[in-house]
Order: sequence, then C-alpha cells, then structure tokens
Amino acid sequence: MSAALINLIVQILAGVAGGNATGSTVKNLDLGVLGNSVAGAIGGGVGGQLLQILVPMLAGGSNDIGALLGTIVGGGASGAVLTAIVALVKNAMSPGQHA
Repeated sequence: MSAALINLIVQILAGVAGGNATGSTVKNLDLGVLGNSVAGAIGGGVGGQLLQILVPMLAGGSNDIGALLGTIVGGGASGAVLTAIVALVKNAMSPGQHA
C-alpha cells in the first residue's frame, strides 16, 4: 500500500475515535455511535488531508513516527471538531430541544 493510502486510513480511524470521544464526553453533542462515527470519519479524512496540505511535514513516509503521530492527532482532532459542529447544528435545528 502507498503511504498516502495508509495516512488516509489512519486519519479516518483517528477521526472515528475523536468523534466518539467527543460524543461520549459532551453528552449534548452525542449523535449516537453511528452518527459520531460517520461524522468523525468524514472529519478525520477531510481534515487530515487539509492538514497535510497546510503542513507538508505530516505527509512523510509511513515509517516516520513523527508524521504518523501528526496524522493521528490531526485526524482525531478534525473528527472531534466536525462531530461537535454537526451536533451543534442538529441541536439548533431541533424544535423544542435546548442544550
């Protein structure tokens, strides 16, 4: 497998973890396991790719531990942020529910 594909897979998995961590930590941002996972995966993949464009050092080879850790942190944080944004929008659009 190429390094770019490995990075994308790691970003998506880290995004899923970040999304679920956000949902379980902040209860009014919980979208359920599936919702947290989907939002986190999308956030991890897209956010991680954007971070690699902005910080090219993160796109290093697959055997570089610094690049791998940066990929994990970037994907997890991006997944957490997108999950929080989606939950806030969902809560704002829900009639009768105020967080």
